Amino acid sequence: MTDSQSHVSRRSYLKLAGGAASAAAVAGCTGDGDGDTSPADGGDGTGTTSSDGGDGGGGGDFSLTITQGQMPSGLDPHDHRETPTDTVMLQVYEGVLSRDVDGNIVESLATDYGRVDGGNAVTFSLREDVTFHNGDTLTAEDVAYSINRIVQEDVGFASPQRDQLAGVTGAEATDETTVRVTNDGLNPIVFSEFATYCDVVQRAWAEENDKSYIGQNMMGTGPFQLSSYTEDEEVVLERYDDYWREPAAASEVVFRAAEEASTRVNQLLQGETDITVNIPPQEVQRVNNSDNATIAAAPSTRILYNGMRYDVEPFSNVQFRQAMNYAVDLQSIVENVLGGFGAQTGQPTLEGFVGYNSDIDPYPYDPQQAQQLVEESGFAGAELELHTPVGRYLKDLEIAQAVAGYIDELPNVSASVNQRDFGSLTDELLTGNIEDKPDWFLIGWGEATFDGGLVMTALLSTDGSLSTWSNEEFDSLLADAAGQTGDTRDQTLQEANQLAHDEAPWIFLNRQFSVYGVNNSLDWQARSDERIVAYDVSQK
Repeated sequence: MTDSQSHVSRRSYLKLAGGAASAAAVAGCTGDGDGDTSPADGGDGTGTTSSDGGDGGGGGDFSLTITQGQMPSGLDPHDHRETPTDTVMLQVYEGVLSRDVDGNIVESLATDYGRVDGGNAVTFSLREDVTFHNGDTLTAEDVAYSINRIVQEDVGFASPQRDQLAGVTGAEATDETTVRVTNDGLNPIVFSEFATYCDVVQRAWAEENDKSYIGQNMMGTGPFQLSSYTEDEEVVLERYDDYWREPAAASEVVFRAAEEASTRVNQLLQGETDITVNIPPQEVQRVNNSDNATIAAAPSTRILYNGMRYDVEPFSNVQFRQAMNYAVDLQSIVENVLGGFGAQTGQPTLEGFVGYNSDIDPYPYDPQQAQQLVEESGFAGAELELHTPVGRYLKDLEIAQAVAGYIDELPNVSASVNQRDFGSLTDELLTGNIEDKPDWFLIGWGEATFDGGLVMTALLSTDGSLSTWSNEEFDSLLADAAGQTGDTRDQTLQEANQLAHDEAPWIFLNRQFSVYGVNNSLDWQARSDERIVAYDVSQK
């Protein structure tokens, strides 16, 4: 079930990519232990705040076309949880804090911030020269409203981003330029959260329009504003000339999508697009050998995994779940399907994150052990169907086919693959009812805060937004970590990672590499956090 044509060694890949990936090697976590200082080697995730790390334009008059695997699910900045939508949002909307290209926390709409009330609340002081795209001035009321729209259902709706601001209970404007944010106690990662999440919308605009309108239109403070939107086809943005920093170099940014990697590559090489995502391993050399494009790459902090619903048979049985991990030759998938563009995982938290447990190894490939555990579980003869998106992640379908193929090779289990539209699959996964979620699925998750607690809360806690697992001991560890700082918190999260490994709520898969094709006329650096920040793109 491997793709021999995709085999390119990691060393060859890094050479082909011009060293871009090696320059963004695995992030190391720094700081004082309270989670508020970011790593020096990049962020990752579904975060939507715009970068403050580039110099932008100084003018220019070129159109930039970006092709992703999927179009955005809508334009409401608080009603989604997927990176293709984030990538569009971050061009138009901004947060109080952001991250630069190296992942460091930087000021954005806020110029100053700090803890108050013994650390249980924080304040942000806002810039006074920021306007929305309709010309109205940004106020503290807008920022407070945006925070509350995410964390308080009675303000707008049940935002799927609620856990991205874990610990935050609300916000209020104390004057025109100061926002006070309350927490449910000491929030050790509050500034890291705000550097990654919470786009600011205009309160009056959001309250004057219904949910449907907000999902089709945009009103932010970013370097680009919405020009036109054709659902599932195209988003066109135009430069906002009154942006509080220097205007962007690009005068227009166009977003399109193509699920098939071959289509994206052909469009790049034919000059129909300027930046395209997820170049497959076997296409790297063709792109680099072309006359008009090259590869830009960075190891991301995104994990891919196969979730299993703990409330349905046979996945309700821990022995069966462990068997599924032993059945998969993950090393072969990384080497052959991904061509070395990834790394094996054995826990929810990646190296460099708070809570990473260095004592945990990936599950070894042991089909005999897998077969024995299936028999012991009492579910021999199980027939499984793996739901997977196509074109969202690097080689996602091929990974799913390889996983199902290895499991199908067991004499006492059969497995097949169900190719799914990414949008419909995520809609099912984000539903609050576990019975509406598929039994077994492939999905990815990026976490720009570099915090293992947020990853595990969202993906594995009983009330997590994408969780299909429930374990009282695990929930208790996360609850303990929420009130801890420094080494104590790190140790608690390490225990949670060990428990997750042992209980095997997932088939642990791989860390993803971000591999882009870029028009040779552009000056742009790939980031570990998967953000394509159009403001940072210029012409050579």
